[in-house]
Amino acid sequence: MITGKETNTVYFSEKLRSDERFTKTCNTLTALIEKHSIKYGFLKATKAIWCRDYMPIQTDKGKFIQFRYEPSYLKDEPEFQSDPKEVYKANNINPLFSRINLDGGNVVNWSDRAIITDRVFDENPDYSSKAKLISEIEKLFEVEIIVIPQIKSDLTGHADGMVRFVDRNTVLGNDREKEYKYWKIGINKILKENGIDYIDIPFLEHKEKNYPDHAIGCYINYLEVENLIVIPIFETEKNRDQEVYDKFRVIFPERKIETINYNKIGFYGGLLNCTTWTIKADK
Repeated sequence: MITGKETNTVYFSEKLRSDERFTKTCNTLTALIEKHSIKYGFLKATKAIWCRDYMPIQTDKGKFIQFRYEPSYLKDEPEFQSDPKEVYKANNINPLFSRINLDGGNVVNWSDRAIITDRVFDENPDYSSKAKLISEIEKLFEVEIIVIPQIKSDLTGHADGMVRFVDRNTVLGNDREKEYKYWKIGINKILKENGIDYIDIPFLEHKEKNYPDHAIGCYINYLEVENLIVIPIFETEKNRDQEVYDKFRVIFPERKIETINYNKIGFYGGLLNCTTWTIKADK
């Protein structure tokens, strides 16, 4: 599969630019991307600012897998559920189609392995065999699939808000000591079984009265493209912004690290990885 560092182009939903609530943040982010001479564009025919989840997943240069996009958390909000077929037709993308229901935000990958959460089983009840479902995904991606526990209280149950690959045998993720005990036990078991080291990253336990499903405080949901990593910062009381930035500088000494206050988007439940679709395109 294509790793984050191998991608060279970023796409956003056109809604991120056109919705006045997010225009300023969008302009700040695109300015950062321009600063590093990275190509970007805007996707047509989208219904929401998010795009990672309904866009196809790139497995090789020019090869994309389009999964079914029918997340349970949007079953009562069809107005926010973009139609992948309309999107890829409007943007001249030609993916291979799979009947498996899987969000792009629930796929975190290295070149030969990928992590998804067990939410995939909830979203595909027609598969009586979990092993068969995982086997089919492995064949599509041509990589090893590692299944980790979802955070049960999380609306989406996605992997991209919990862990990201540093290299094949190292991931970084939310501080396990601050997570639910069942998740800590579950993730530690999977890490040991697969020989993966884990770097604990601080996160905020932040309350927003008007936005109960916000993503404020999750530093793991960052943008990675080419040699650039853009981390969300929150500038709230008791934030860990500087600490996390310093930690990323140590973890990724050869990468360019930028930050952006992404709260305007974070209020609605997602952050940088959620609002971007990164691919390896012909230059």
